Amino acid sequence: MKVMLKNENTGQIKQAKIGFSWTVFFFGFFPAIFRGDWKWFLIILVASMFTFGFSNLVFCFIYNKLYINDLLSQGYKAADEYSLSALQQKNIVA
Repeated sequence: MKVMLKNENTGQIKQAKIGFSWTVFFFGFFPAIFRGDWKWFLIILVASMFTFGFSNLVFCFIYNKLYINDLLSQGYKAADEYSLSALQQKNIVA
């Protein structure tokens, strides 16, 4: 399930997936690089180094939610009713 998030200040729209992250499961920290999410790139990279990659099994379940929460804290909001209801359904926004 994908949602559209829009930054009201800049007008920039980003699409984000809700739920399990297959890209993190298969590629580890690389999806964070491609999204420009430097904070979680470093966290996942360091965690992977200390756990020999086993931390990816945790991050694949939580990374998409972490990414969406970071976007929401940067001023992004649901761009449409479908996105808002999907975020509410997954308890990401109230």
